[in-house]
Amino acid sequence: MTSNDFPDPRYLITAPELASRLSGVTLVDLRPAEDFAVGHIAGSTHVDIYGVSLNDSSEAPLNSFLVIFRVLFGSRGVRADRPVVIYDHESGERAARAVWLLAVLGHPDVRILDGGTQAWTAAGQNLVRLSEAPPPMDPTTAPPTPPPFRGHQNMDFLATRFDVFNAINNPDYAIVDVRREAEYRGSEKRARRVGTIPGAVHIFWREHLDAQGAFRKPWEIRALYASRGVTSDKIVIPVCHGGYRSASTFIALKSLGYPHVRNYVSAWGEWGNRENSAIVIPSGP
Repeated sequence: MTSNDFPDPRYLITAPELASRLSGVTLVDLRPAEDFAVGHIAGSTHVDIYGVSLNDSSEAPLNSFLVIFRVLFGSRGVRADRPVVIYDHESGERAARAVWLLAVLGHPDVRILDGGTQAWTAAGQNLVRLSEAPPPMDPTTAPPTPPPFRGHQNMDFLATRFDVFNAINNPDYAIVDVRREAEYRGSEKRARRVGTIPGAVHIFWREHLDAQGAFRKPWEIRALYASRGVTSDKIVIPVCHGGYRSASTFIALKSLGYPHVRNYVSAWGEWGNRENSAIVIPSGP
């Protein structure tokens, strides 16, 4: 399968496709630093965004949160006039969140390496080790810090708690809880309150990945979501705990051509820790 099998492949690239255009893209490795050190795609930079989260999606903290990522991505050489490919060890949640964030920040061509480094090596491509540290740099000749990434923000790709509240019981929306079954049903507690958002359907995010951690065939993904009532005529809001797993759902649905998908930026880390959030405990199988 190639990314072009998807109706809208703008967020996906396969290992063979990347190998054919490697010199023309900015590569960013989202895996833990120790994984990057022992083997990464040549020419990659590394960034770890796992500790940067948002627990209040009101306007001021949200704007500050997005500024942090403009600086982080800019520091890794990300520019709007050069395609970006982001990768993990598979089509993982870290890389998915970074792709979604750059899409929100307005990058016109950002993609996830489908299947990650596993797919890269399976395609016969090599990983390189981090070379020994260079000698200390003379601060008088050090290159300037790259500027923050600049782009026209796509806030329609992002949902706040206010958007989620307005989506409850609205037939034009589909709220998709992509967390583990135990999180959804409230038996696994990761916030002050447990349960799910009223009306949310549960589709675990890994259901749209195959055994190798790559995206399943597009018709399989479409059938999966349609079978749960998540169709392209809806405004879809995927929800997880921190916006990582739900970012993978964002990529899956946008690649299928769903026009309106809005990842809940603060997710259950916000919703489940607020006393006034509407929450239900699902019953039944």
